[in-house]
This record gives sequence, C-alpha cells and structure tokens, in this order.
Amino acid sequence: MPQLIVGLGNPETKYDKTRHNIGFAAVDQLALAWGYSWQENRRFQGVISEGTAKNKEKVRLLKPLTYMNLSGQSVRAVLDWYKYSASSLLVIYDDMDLPLGRLRLRLSGSDGGHNGMKSIISHLGTQNFPRLRLGIGKGHPNKETIGHVLGRFTEAENQVISQVLEYTVKCVETSLSQGIEKAMNLYNTKTVKDNQKEPL
Repeated sequence: MPQLIVGLGNPETKYDKTRHNIGFAAVDQLALAWGYSWQENRRFQGVISEGTAKNKEKVRLLKPLTYMNLSGQSVRAVLDWYKYSASSLLVIYDDMDLPLGRLRLRLSGSDGGHNGMKSIISHLGTQNFPRLRLGIGKGHPNKETIGHVLGRFTEAENQVISQVLEYTVKCVETSLSQGIEKAMNLYNTKTVKDNQKEPL
C-alpha cells in the first residue's frame, strides 16, 4: 500500500500545465479529492501534503521542487525522514510511449529514458518501487521531443486529461484500498477517449 505518492514535474509557472508536469497535476488532483493542503518543506526540497486518505491510513503527497533531473534528492530525503521503504513509494509521471488517455501501473521497472525516474532510481539504489505512467503521446513526427514534453496540451487534449486525472484518483484509491496488483488488473487495459463523458 503506497504511503508516499510523488508527482514529477518542474517548478516555476512557465512549466504549469505542460505535458511534462502531468505528475504534478495528478497529485494536485489527489490533494483536492482528499482535502489535503500543500506546504513547502526545505528539508525535503519540495512541497508536501498529508492526511488520511480513503483507506483511512496516513498518506503523504510530494511534489519535488528540485527540477525533474534531480527529483531523486527530494524523494530520498522524504523516505529517509519517515523511514519509508522504496516499496511504499508510488511515483506518477508522464510517458511519451503511451498514447494520450492511457495509464499504466507497474510494481517496478527501468527508467524508460525518463530523467526524473532515472534520478529516483539512482538515489534509491533500486528500481523496485511502484510507478503510474500517464500517457502524453509522441506528438508530431517533425516536432522535437523537448518541444513536445514542455508544450501545453491542446484544448481537445485537455478534455481527455481532465478525465485522465479523475481516473488517476480512482486508480490510486484502488491501490490504497485493495493493493497495487488489483489496481493494475482494473485500470491498465482501459483508455480514456476524447469526448467520453465518464472515465472508464
């Protein structure tokens, strides 16, 4: 059962609502759903919120403020302070290899070329911790990768993303109440589609 849920992104307003910051948006949605409030913590190099989640257990949310490539510094600081194991972590982040509207929950895995995950794996010394990848798609073939991930969603994409974030809350709450494996079975095969009125 996750005890620390981390959303990956970059600080500064210029990165707000970019594809690369969908991890921040996801934990913001969780905080909203659970009535949590954010506080900056310099020891953790991030903003953190905590409270009792839907499973009646204390769950903490974290947004590292180290910039994406150094996310592991913040995550390591929180794990050490609260004496959490790596397996009690759930990291939420963007994935270009998944199409928009797809979620993929896993118990472990490589960094997949994602610099934030690369930093966390390096600082923890293990890749055996749960992660939830949110698809942002590859973008136009002629558009540079950096331009795509740091760009903002289109109006049509934002309609899908709003559903994805609601869907993410349900996926995380299932992980908390019934375990990661159950949430994987329920949510990894589903897709949120454009103009869909309700998340699957």
